[in-house]
Amino acid sequence: MFPEHRPRRLRTTPAMRRLVSETTLRPRQLILPMFVAEGADAPRPISSMPGVVQHTRDTLRKAAVEAVEAGVGGLMIFGVPAVRDARGSGAVDENGILNVALRDLRAELGDDTVLMADTCLDEFTDHGHCGVLGEDGGVDNDATLAIYAEMGVAQAEAGAHLLGPSGMMDGQVGVIRRALDDAGLIDTGILAYSAKYASAFYGPFREAVDSQLKGDRKAYQQDPGNAREALREIELDVAEGADAIMIKPALSYLDVLRAAAEASPVPVAAYNISGEYAMVEAAAANGWLDRERTVLEVLTSIRRAGADMVLTYWAAEAAAWLD
Repeated sequence: MFPEHRPRRLRTTPAMRRLVSETTLRPRQLILPMFVAEGADAPRPISSMPGVVQHTRDTLRKAAVEAVEAGVGGLMIFGVPAVRDARGSGAVDENGILNVALRDLRAELGDDTVLMADTCLDEFTDHGHCGVLGEDGGVDNDATLAIYAEMGVAQAEAGAHLLGPSGMMDGQVGVIRRALDDAGLIDTGILAYSAKYASAFYGPFREAVDSQLKGDRKAYQQDPGNAREALREIELDVAEGADAIMIKPALSYLDVLRAAAEASPVPVAAYNISGEYAMVEAAAANGWLDRERTVLEVLTSIRRAGADMVLTYWAAEAAAWLD
């Protein structure tokens, strides 16, 4: 009881606070999502995500090297094709922009980082959905799985260490795992987007990949009100062979992240997504928030909730601050 108990004693100096800090935030725990655009001759700024661009192949290599030198733990690569079709054919084309970029980065960086690929069709389809459409106009789950298997093998052969199936199709992890194993790619891992919610915070990302989506993805992404469902999805993905799982978005779902971290037998990632990034950047640009302090507080909150690794557009910059 006060005055004998004074918790402030452990907050008196920077050294004391550092000594008793419960949550660490280190560069190795951060993953940088990056965009590469087919045919781009210069980086293209993304207006809703200040500081983030659609890279050319050359600027992607340069920025990736700089991020790795800053200490980030991994890179997640998204491709922006020049041409799309209903099947998302560019996703499986060995000369498609994402697969070409993966080969570029693997040749440049080797095993110095963990190279990850977005294993989803939404950037590549002319309708913007994460899978192929059936006659009823909805996403055909099982027809989509066959393409995911082909896409996963193509990305692994291009050099990805981890595949990131993010389409929320039932059975996607198991189908990709079997395809990889059948192709002899047994060392390629799967970072499953196990709990991906139908969130309003994806808006800036859709600009970043020039999404063609009309409507929404509520028929396959999760209802924001559901938490137990996320744990069921995680259990299924782990059973199907996921090497790590993901919660997306991060900030609006810290409770789900905490529950996932407590339940998951494999490492847990969380994606600090585009809308979360854009909010902080807008507030900081208006002088309403201290940018560096806010960014580090956001990332620390995600780690504190249980994420072993955090995908964030601030990864390279935050890594420099932390060092």
